[in-house]
Amino acid sequence: MTHRPYTPWLFLAPGLAVCLMFTIFPFLNMIVLAFTDASALGGGQFTGVDNFVRMAQDPKFWAAARNSLLYMVCVVPPLVLLPLLIAMLAQKVVPGIGIFRTAFFTPVIASTVVVGLIWTWLLDSRGLVNNVVEALGGSRIGFLTDSTLLLISSMVVTVWRGLGYYMVIYLAALANVPKDLHEAAMVDGAGPVRRFWSVTVPSIRPTMVFVAALSAVNGFRVFSEIYLLSGGSGGPGGASTTLVMLIQLTGRGLTGEVGYASALSIVLFVILLGLLLITLRLNRREDRL
Repeated sequence: MTHRPYTPWLFLAPGLAVCLMFTIFPFLNMIVLAFTDASALGGGQFTGVDNFVRMAQDPKFWAAARNSLLYMVCVVPPLVLLPLLIAMLAQKVVPGIGIFRTAFFTPVIASTVVVGLIWTWLLDSRGLVNNVVEALGGSRIGFLTDSTLLLISSMVVTVWRGLGYYMVIYLAALANVPKDLHEAAMVDGAGPVRRFWSVTVPSIRPTMVFVAALSAVNGFRVFSEIYLLSGGSGGPGGASTTLVMLIQLTGRGLTGEVGYASALSIVLFVILLGLLLITLRLNRREDRL
């Protein structure tokens, strides 16, 4: 049977059309809008780089960028190390290990809204955690009303949700570590800790770099956790607002500044692209080693 050259494209056409309509076109439109004063109700006029000049002088932008950077720096180390330790335990074949794995992976598949509501009820001024603190004789803690504690609480939620996801990635990497290397290390008298640092870590270092990059990108563009825990306000006076949340606050509603929000989105895209390029370079260096 003869196949025409355009036959594969007929099968690809629906997916390409969806990608073009909902990904490529909005991205190109965002770039165009970033150089205009467009609002939610109109196309706006071309303003050149005025939005980027305004951004450089906007204290809200620098505060949001600082919060996003702080968030990324704080969540990456625990999301690289804790899932690895959990995966080391989860890979063991013992009775009940399936329940252990399921318990850690459940937050990954749970609805973001449900997770936000659960943690809001836990950390609220009248929530379970504060009730326990008060019962122990302490004072109630403003987890959701203090800007610093709100950021820390959001980081805890991010780490809690990411443990199961990165655990699965590490489980796949640990399954590919050659067993003969561990056996040779045991013959040489290496204990569990020594084998971990000398055999396991070097074998899965590329995976650790990948997890670090993925968690860094997700940490820098955090939105749901802070939005839900702060009730959409970004904390007291918006002091805990992150870059993605600033974009949402700037562009939403009938009075939204779509042009300025688009300029903020371009800056976010460039930053995330830079993180991914750094990761690619680190992975290539690991491959050469």
